[in-house]
Amino acid sequence: MQNNTAAMIQQHDIILFDAVCVICNGWAKFLIRHDPQAKFKLASAQSPLGEAILQHYGMSTAHYTTMLVILNGQLHTESTALLKAMHYLGWPFVLMDAGYAIPRPVRDFLYRRVALNRYRLFGKTSQCLIPSAENKRHFLENAVRES
Repeated sequence: MQNNTAAMIQQHDIILFDAVCVICNGWAKFLIRHDPQAKFKLASAQSPLGEAILQHYGMSTAHYTTMLVILNGQLHTESTALLKAMHYLGWPFVLMDAGYAIPRPVRDFLYRRVALNRYRLFGKTSQCLIPSAENKRHFLENAVRES
């Protein structure tokens, strides 16, 4: 799967999210709603594809602590991942580029405070975000099957 993972990363812009986190599921739904062209392909960090992507980048598959945004094969994490995703959604979300004025260590510190406490603050869900007929083109698993 490693060769397939590398090819997939080069072929698609990907957002990896925590499928059991309530806020992360909300983020995925937000992306589906505001990315009508399905520029980003979503994958759950807990899925076999998600785990393969984490392993590709040498990241833990047991302790998922940041959203990953992969653009043109380049990995972005923490606050930069959020800002990159928002930028690519276009107007009015591109206004979030103002966040780059905050030094990255400060942005990442704030991001980590939320990320490390996300279950306590927002809870967990036992219901995975399942691709429906309307949104399946947003999910990486479906993009791989169609390729």
